[in-house]
Amino acid sequence: MYARQVSMELKPDSRKDFTHKIEAEILPLLRKQKGFQDEITFVDPAGKDAFAVSLWDSKENAENYSRIAFAEVTRLLSKLVEGTPRVKSYEVANSTFHKIAAMQKAA
Repeated sequence: MYARQVSMELKPDSRKDFTHKIEAEILPLLRKQKGFQDEITFVDPAGKDAFAVSLWDSKENAENYSRIAFAEVTRLLSKLVEGTPRVKSYEVANSTFHKIAAMQKAA
């Protein structure tokens, strides 16, 4: 499993609009992407910083999403985010929800 972490700074007083945009527009777009597994979005209590972790079945599918559809996500969030979102990629080492460690031991 593969993960992408997107960090961003929210514009003042945009927390409510940001969470609505994620639910109404970003998640439906992600669900259409090949290999998409899950999305978890975090917003700090002050509503200034946010980050999202998307989980993918493979590095290839995560990279395809990054090349093809991520520009649309950035565009959709542009009025709510200061600057450019920062992206980092990871291999998932453990997940209780996805039972990653158990699958690795069985392989």
